[in-house]
Amino acid sequence: MKERRMSKKQSNYVSKAPNEDGIIAWTDEENEVWHDLVERQLKLIPGKACDEYMAGLALLNLPTDRIPQLPEINKILGETTGWQVARVPALIPFDEFFRLLANKEFPVATFIRTREEFDYLQEPDIFHEIFGHCPLLTNPAFAHFTHQYGRLGYAATPKERVYLARLYWFTVEFGLLETEQGLRIYGGGILSSPGETKYALESDKPERVRLNPLDALRTPYRIDIMQPIYYTLKNVEQLFEISDMDMMALVHEAMELGLFEPKFPPKSKDAA
Repeated sequence: MKERRMSKKQSNYVSKAPNEDGIIAWTDEENEVWHDLVERQLKLIPGKACDEYMAGLALLNLPTDRIPQLPEINKILGETTGWQVARVPALIPFDEFFRLLANKEFPVATFIRTREEFDYLQEPDIFHEIFGHCPLLTNPAFAHFTHQYGRLGYAATPKERVYLARLYWFTVEFGLLETEQGLRIYGGGILSSPGETKYALESDKPERVRLNPLDALRTPYRIDIMQPIYYTLKNVEQLFEISDMDMMALVHEAMELGLFEPKFPPKSKDAA
């Protein structure tokens, strides 16, 4: 749920509409961009992505030569956890984002990045959403956590949502798992980024800390840098435990305690 979903900002991309059969006509270039993005990540993620993600990727059986159609994804998600993907414009307001999640619909903007933004895109495109997030939506714990998050966010105030966004950021987008084989990635923001896939596990610069939800709610982040801190879970099943917590009580406690000092410099005006 990157802050880039907020509708106050204008997108440079326009989502493509499907025909009456729900099929989107992608161009050859768009399909080639998908192919190149997928092939690059498929070479990087073995031994880095968690087993649950890899199992979901196998279930989805994503094509590599073309962008998948949303009904193909929906068939598998529906058979596993009852989730669906929903086509959305390039940017949507928080209300709509949370409403979709609360209804077990994961928003997917139907555009793909250009070659000029091949390595980094501030907006969530179809590659990020499908390749980064959908494999784990086949996992019951991850699917349940995302659903509960949507229900909480939909009922929350704008200020409460800002705090909730941090929990989502440090789990669904940038979460790591502790396994017997070492740290593994489950966050879609990492798994759709070649640079962050390596950095999150191999760099000695970031902190890696066991997740305490209250701490995550109080931790500032930036979307345009490599993360200075990653929160880890013992296993994916821990997401069930977090879902059962009184999260809004923790949000209000976080509001009273205030934010931690940022672990990054302020964004320069030139970069804004």
